[in-house]
Amino acid sequence: MRALALLHRWVGAIVGVLLALLGVTGALLVWRDTLTVVPHARDAVSRDPAALARVLDALAGGARPLDRVTLAGEGLGVHQVVFRDGGGAYLSQSGEVVARWSSAWQRPELLLFDLHHRLLLGELGETVNGVAALVGLVLVVSGVVLWWRTRMRFRPRLWPARMTSGAIVHHHRDLGVLTAPLLALSLLTGAMMALPAVERLLLAPLGMSDRARPPKLVTTDTTPATPTSVGPLLVAAARRFPGAEVRRVQWPRDAGAPLALRLRQPFEWTPNGRTFVYADPATLAIVGVADPAVGGAHEHAREKLYPLHAAKVGGLAWKLAITASGLALALLGSLAVYGFWATRARVSAARRGRRSVTSRKRIAL
Repeated sequence: MRALALLHRWVGAIVGVLLALLGVTGALLVWRDTLTVVPHARDAVSRDPAALARVLDALAGGARPLDRVTLAGEGLGVHQVVFRDGGGAYLSQSGEVVARWSSAWQRPELLLFDLHHRLLLGELGETVNGVAALVGLVLVVSGVVLWWRTRMRFRPRLWPARMTSGAIVHHHRDLGVLTAPLLALSLLTGAMMALPAVERLLLAPLGMSDRARPPKLVTTDTTPATPTSVGPLLVAAARRFPGAEVRRVQWPRDAGAPLALRLRQPFEWTPNGRTFVYADPATLAIVGVADPAVGGAHEHAREKLYPLHAAKVGGLAWKLAITASGLALALLGSLAVYGFWATRARVSAARRGRRSVTSRKRIAL
């Protein structure tokens, strides 16, 4: 048990700052739509397919190559456009540009998402976050084990009674065990999303993943096709999946790649859905679909990870719970680092003071 306590303290002192960063950014991202301050952001969502087709066709026919368009939905009443050059814009549902940016650094909500998701480091940052989430999960489990010895002194507090090492340790143990279930869920789902190998391992008992892959089109072109109209495809997708909501349009990124519509069927938890319709960008003929309704248990479980992690289900109560989980992780990580290194600094200073006194006495003798 002593070795476990020592390992818990040292690991927490090393990764605590990163876990605290993930906690506070995650808590803020729960309210991302609310934090997106642009005109028309609170407009009611229109389901008029003709109006949507006009906006998308106007974008597709523009001079600036598109990467994707995420459509207005519950919580955010504007379309988000991302261009292939990395810039973007928010559009009202009538097609009016209400905000532009050339870099994610110009939009706080986009920067916050990238910081939480990738640490602003791309795929490397995503991997680092996944490993940190696994380490955090180990810390939660070991912390509960260590707390059990002192359970009779359980006194939950939002903040340490005093900023001393002893008070910080007691606060750390009690707050940690109080929020352990939520922390474990947040860290586990985060690790599974960031590290596909972990997801496959943990969901293996549910069978192999049977998610359909985007088809590859036969073409002699060396550049991605750029359709100038998507209206007919919206009509075809609505016939294929009646009742589904179109959530995103992904333009081809590589030669031979299809145009992808992302839809959300009524039973799906993920806000943007995991139903895909793939089409030839030259003809808009449907060349493939991915329908989670016919997927196996692995895909059904996988679809729940993000909504649970980001509080996209469960209403206000779950939003508050995940927010509390993120803030608790921020407190646990930051105070653990402060308490550990501040204590070591005081101990080192005391030792240097004792050595100095001993040296002076020797000189006096």
